[in-house]
Parts: sequence; structure tokens; C-alpha cells
Amino acid sequence: MNPSRRTVLLAAGAAALTTAGSATAAPRATAATPPYAAYWFPDSLPAGSPGPGITWRSLKSWRAADDPDLAFNAATVPLAARFTPTPANPTARTGQARVQALVSFGPTSANPSQGSATADYYALTHWAYLDELVFWGGSAGEGLILAPNAPVVDAAHRHGVPVLGNVFLPPAAYGGQLQWTRDLVQRDATGHYPLAAQLVAVAAAYGFDGWFLNAETGGGNTALGTAMLGFVKELKALAAAKGQRVTWYDALTVNGTVSWQGALTSQNQAFFQAADSMFVDFRWSAASLASSGTKADRLGRGRYELWAGVDVESNGSGTYVNWDAIVPAGKPHVTSVGFYRPEWTRNHLPADRRSPGDFHAADDRFWTGRSMDPSRPDPGDPWRAPAVSVADRSTVTSVPFATVFNTGHGLRWYEEGAVVSESPWNHLGLQDRLPSRRWVVRTAGKRPTVAFDFADAWRGGSSVLAAGELDQPVLLDLYATRLPIAVNTVVDLTFRSESGDVNVELAVATALPSGPGETPPYRYLAVNSVNARAAGPSSAVRPGVNSGQAEHGVNSGEPEGDVNSSQEEDGVNSAHTEAPGDPGHAHARVNSVNGWQTVTVPLTGLSGTVHALGIRLTPTDGPTPVRWRLGGLAVRPAGTPPAPAAPSAARVTAADGGDLRLAWNPAPGPVRHYTLHRLLADGTRRFLGATGQRAWFVAGLRPERGEPAARFEVRAVGELYNASAPVTVTHPW
Repeated sequence: MNPSRRTVLLAAGAAALTTAGSATAAPRATAATPPYAAYWFPDSLPAGSPGPGITWRSLKSWRAADDPDLAFNAATVPLAARFTPTPANPTARTGQARVQALVSFGPTSANPSQGSATADYYALTHWAYLDELVFWGGSAGEGLILAPNAPVVDAAHRHGVPVLGNVFLPPAAYGGQLQWTRDLVQRDATGHYPLAAQLVAVAAAYGFDGWFLNAETGGGNTALGTAMLGFVKELKALAAAKGQRVTWYDALTVNGTVSWQGALTSQNQAFFQAADSMFVDFRWSAASLASSGTKADRLGRGRYELWAGVDVESNGSGTYVNWDAIVPAGKPHVTSVGFYRPEWTRNHLPADRRSPGDFHAADDRFWTGRSMDPSRPDPGDPWRAPAVSVADRSTVTSVPFATVFNTGHGLRWYEEGAVVSESPWNHLGLQDRLPSRRWVVRTAGKRPTVAFDFADAWRGGSSVLAAGELDQPVLLDLYATRLPIAVNTVVDLTFRSESGDVNVELAVATALPSGPGETPPYRYLAVNSVNARAAGPSSAVRPGVNSGQAEHGVNSGEPEGDVNSSQEEDGVNSAHTEAPGDPGHAHARVNSVNGWQTVTVPLTGLSGTVHALGIRLTPTDGPTPVRWRLGGLAVRPAGTPPAPAAPSAARVTAADGGDLRLAWNPAPGPVRHYTLHRLLADGTRRFLGATGQRAWFVAGLRPERGEPAARFEVRAVGELYNASAPVTVTHPW
């Protein structure tokens, strides 16, 4: 890569956010320090001392059993299987170009393992267009080998996207030392490459999917090139045995020198053949990509295993790209696409306009295009967004399936329509499986604005808001699915109308569209026979839920029932109504809580497979200004779902005043995430956070008046947001 692109990542030493420290695992730990994403040097460390907040570590000496932060950094969501629905438009291809992204989610050092107390975060949501994510970063002053943090891996895996760690050997101009390359490819007495085995062991322990190799330190010779090739071959063999993959970056050549080819050539062909795929440097031309694709095909590898680098760090969706050289319209695609630094969609925003809404507007523009509707691309848009050329994928294939449209960050945290924490937050691992086609809106009239909105939510931090003047029915496509229908399958919708009366219908398609870009053959099921306009938000909250600010970190709610759970026992703004609906759907159930309605619609009379789900809104009194929110959707068997099993053996593994590390044994069976609360003397529960991992760090706790010990509760939360019984732990002050 051109050194001018290195920006902050290649600084000799990044400024630290906080001191990383070096706590050890229980039972030896005596101090509680914040957990951060892991990073290493191959073996030898730089001269001198690390800067504030930086810990120099050797990968060669790493052992999982001695890793104090492993419980915080290990992903828990397995890589989901994906399928390709009928494309949203006729230009999006299946089986051709795919998309890779090299993303820096945070600094190399002091990158939090469990999210943090800010909504200003690159909350990537357009996973449907991605085939591979690289956790980009590394610097000579901090570390060169980066393991992705668990929130990123969990979110990606939920959407079927593999995540690679990054091995970055920087140019000498940015502090790179040739010794680090030699360290990486050193052999042991048996002729094997010990650091290849270490990389595979790290990925297996942390739960991610392999490595991106970017060797750019110059000064090598043919012997070093030969050693690197042997290393890559052994790494690939070991990785394949563990289901991992290896991507090579077009920089180091077979003769050991750094010479970016911008093509597949004799200088890098051996590395491409040793790896699973190759990122082609930005120096490509239309001719070099064409020849590269032909060469890859002749090698029996396939042209779409080449990622043509597109540098969007500086200008994002304003970047000029010769798209016809990669994904020509009307012709087969030439190669795949490799985006370098698409987090521009966040980074380019002024500090006072980095709200979640501003970020998602820019991110939708990048991935969907100027029309903001993948079903109707703007042919005059100079930016050829992925949605224009690439078919999206889905992982929604089994029942139960539920979403509260949680994007993984927010301005506050909500539970059942009530604010339980006023703190902003981010934790990408809490992100739901989200609608992939944002936003397909079909209407013969005025098109409302549809977007994730952060001013109100049913659970988590966001909801889907449709706003505008409706003068004709509006159909919003939500999910392409492969959900089997049983005799007792029901769909829950949780929504509220802030202005304008609309008729709400659930759109269900049990057959595929007739072709790309065509509307699914929906059947429309009545949802609200009662007035859909809610009476307004209630200030009531469930007993034991404290709506005050969380004490630290990520703010996630404490689910205490599924998305249609009755709350009559609590007396919280609840009402149940039997909605008459259409024949065969006469038993829709309505539940009102805190100004939100949950309606359960049986799929009576339908059979086979649900291929698409959507919502149709129709104004009831002519043209009407409407603000309508969708807060939750679930497809499940009828009846009350069983609660998840509880976790066990909750314990404090380290303590330093009011800073604590907590851990617990996982609950048996499937778990969406875990929630943590502090139980106060008056019986109320104060929300602390949520995580998919089996450990949690909390800072700054203080004794309450007359409190001899702090008490904590940990619950497992299931797919339908129903919670287990708590497991408790006490920490004496």
C-alpha cells in the first residue's frame, strides 16, 4: 500500500486511551483492569519501553491457558450458514464478484473487548454484501498481529461473514524492522514454522476465522521470500484443518522484496496459490485486472478469489473508481472487490454530527447507493454501491427467529419501551440479524423515509421509523428468509404509531419472486384491528428495573419475557385484545405496554416455507403525515417459550476497589447474550450491561448506604429475549 494511506495506524506509537495493565487470570488475579483486544509482535520486541497504555507481547510465548483476557475476547457466535435470495434488482449478480472489507474498528492498543460507553462507533450493519472482513490495524510502536475483538466477530458470524485477524509488517518508513519478518518465518529444529501454529491456535481459541497477511517491510532477499512462501503454505495447511482461511496481500514478492504488483503476476502467483485469496494492490488497471482474472481461471483458482483494492479511506462514496474494470454492467464481473477502510462513513463526519442516525445515513449511501433503495438503483449515480452489483445474502433460516432491530449501538438502552439506562453505548456483539435490503419501499404514492432511529426503541437502542406523508399503501420489505411453517407458527410484531392512523398488515410470501427485482408474492395478514395509534409513552417501568444511568460501559437491557409476554401481573400499562382480522387469522392477540403494541398473528392456512417478510402500511383517512415505528419481530411456535437455562458459578475473578472482573460458566443450550444487574438493598435491580461472552468488567462501583457487600445477578437471554433465572454473586466491600 502507498505509505500515504497509512494515517494513524502506522504511527510509531498510538496515544493510549487508558492504561492496559497486565492482570492475570483467576485465581491469581488481585487487580481488575479493563480487557482489550489482543495484539502481539511475532517474537522479538522493539527497543526501549512501550508508550502509555501499550503492552508489548510476543506471539511466540502466548498460551491460551495464560491469557488473562481470553474470556472477554473469545467469540461465542458460530459462523452462520448463508443463502442467496432472489436479487433485489436485475443488476445484482449471484456467483460472481464478492466483497471484502479492511476495517479499523479502533486503535491497536486500548481497543475495548466488550464495547464502551459511547454511541460514536463504526457499527457495520451491511453484512449481507460482505464475504470477508479483515480486522485491520497494527503499528510498529504497539504490535503487528491483531486478533479481532469478540463483539465484531459475533456480529459478523451472526450474518455469516468470516473475520480475519491481521498480520502487518510495516514499511521501514513507518518503523518496520526486517527482523520481525524473519521472526515470523523462523523454523524450529524439525523444520516447521512455530508461529504458523501459533496463529492457528490463536484464531481457534478466540473463535475467528483465519489471517490476512500483509508483509510490506522491504530489504529482503530470495531466501526470505522462500521462507515466507514456506510459512504461508504451512499456515494454510494448518488453518484448513481448523476451518480457517488465509488471505495474502499483494506486496512481498517471491524474491523477498516489496513490489506492489497491482495484478496477479509471476512475482506473487506462488503466494496466491498458497493462500485462499489475494488482495490486489490499488495500482491495478483495467488491463491488469483482466489479465489477472484470466490467469486465476487458468490456475484453476477462480478470478473471484482476487480482491481488487478500492481505497475509500479519504473520500468514501465520493471516491472515483473505474467500476467497469471490476464489476462491468452487462458483462461478467472481472474480479471481486476489496474495500480499504469503509469506516470512512463514520470517520468523515464532523464531531458534532457523529450521531448514530448521521452515521447510518452515510453508511446506507455507501452500501446501497444514492437511491437508498436497492430495488431501484440510480443509474446516474457515479458511486456503484455493492447493492447495485452484488446479490445480498441472508442467515434467517430457522425458527425461532427474533429481532428488535438492535444495530449494536445507541443513545440509551430500552426494555419493553422503557428507558433502563440513559448512557450511550456500543457493543456490536449485541447486534441483531438486520434487514439486508435497506430500504426497499414499494408504493404508488409518496415514499416515506425509512431508517433506523435512536430516539425510541422497544428493546436495545433502535427501532425502524417510517416517516412521511402516506397517500397510498406502502410496502416495506424486511427479510428474505427460509423459515419453515408449522401448524402452530405465529409472528409477533411490536410497533407504535406516533402520528397518523394507519392500517398495519403483515406481508408473508411463501413463494419466491418471479425474478430479480420483482416483488415477492406476498399475502397480507391483518395486524391491528384496534387503533394502531398508541396512547403515548408511559413512565412506568417494570418492578425492579431502575431507569437511571448505568454505572459503566455497555448498556443493554434485562429481558424478562419474550416479545409478546404478558405483563398484567405487573400492572404496567398493559392491555390484551383479541383482534378479529381476516378469516383464518381470527385469533391475533394484542398486548400494549408503555405505548407499544405487540400483536401475535398466527400463520393459519399457510404452509411450506416463508421466503419473505414485510409490512404494509395504509393510511385510513386519505393522505396522512405518519410517524410509525417497528420495534420487534419474531417468528416462533405458538405458546409461551421455555426460559433459557441459567448460567452457573458466577464469581468475582479480580477486584480493585470498585473495579471488578466477573465471570460465570455458560448456560447450557442456545444463548443470545447475558445481562448483568446490581441488586440493591431495596430490592431494585440496576442494569450494568450485556455481553455475549462469559465475563464482564465493571468500573467505578461504590457502596450504597449501609451496604456491606455488592450483589450481582447474571441471566442468560434466549433468542426470543426471554430470560433465565438469575445466578448471583456477592462482593464484600
